[in-house]
Amino acid sequence: MAQSYSVSLDTIVREHHLSVVNRAVDYDRVQITTWEVSRPGLPLAGFYDYFDATRVQIIGKLEITYLMDMRPEARGRSIERFISSGIRFCIVAHGMDVPPEMLASARRHQVTILTTEHSTSDFMARLILSLNRWLAPRTTMHGVLMEVHGEGVMITGESGVGKSENAMALLSRGHRLVADDAIEVKRTAQDTLVGSSPELIRYFMEIRGIGLIDARHMFGIGAVKPDQVIDLVVHFEPWDENKVYDRLGNETQFTEILGVRIPYFVVPVRPGRNLAAILELAAMNNRERKMGYNAAQVLVERHDRMVDEG
Repeated sequence: MAQSYSVSLDTIVREHHLSVVNRAVDYDRVQITTWEVSRPGLPLAGFYDYFDATRVQIIGKLEITYLMDMRPEARGRSIERFISSGIRFCIVAHGMDVPPEMLASARRHQVTILTTEHSTSDFMARLILSLNRWLAPRTTMHGVLMEVHGEGVMITGESGVGKSENAMALLSRGHRLVADDAIEVKRTAQDTLVGSSPELIRYFMEIRGIGLIDARHMFGIGAVKPDQVIDLVVHFEPWDENKVYDRLGNETQFTEILGVRIPYFVVPVRPGRNLAAILELAAMNNRERKMGYNAAQVLVERHDRMVDEG
């Protein structure tokens, strides 16, 4: 069974600078477990089929205007049914005044009422991005994550194969470190992985024979980055004379992390190879392919055309 995650309501309140109009007794215990949000226009009109009380309920100008146009008795019944539906909190956008009936009902049923100065659409977009980050499926992987020419390059391989040393070489060439040794990977969208470093070891690197260094202090704040979308994985392995390595690269290999397919390259390691330069080329080549240009494919097509013409 997949592990689920949650974020406390108080964390979201502080992150988005929400105002607490009514604080329920369970305010400190409320946990948000879904990134889905709802505008309860239909429930306020009386339609509760498929209503999910675990979703974040956001009331905008449309809902408030609809409620205020209702007769007082009907408005009271609509709000009472909504507040008593099982929700633990709701958020009123645009900094609008909370209807007195809603405030009274929230106090009776111990439901937290919050407000934001942002417009409904703007706040929903911000909140969904935030909840995706807090609730995303995640795993921890061994490796190094760098930003190279704007591409997120995850370097994997056995201990001692040279991952950190080549990350150090990339830092010297102006690229940025995200994580060394342990990478926390989150799936923030259906096809997007974001990597970061655990707080304890953030920006620290272990270089065998030297020890630990702090990349932020040694190379400056411009040499590090808190997180990065993972665009490709480069796997280092010791050179095997009996293994046939891909020399053309016409077809992209993929690996799967948290259900997301990521371009994958195997780079054999042996003395004399400039692996930092190879990593730069891998990043630029991956970027070209995303923009629709594949050098290997162009060469194959040129060869086939010359054979046809010959």
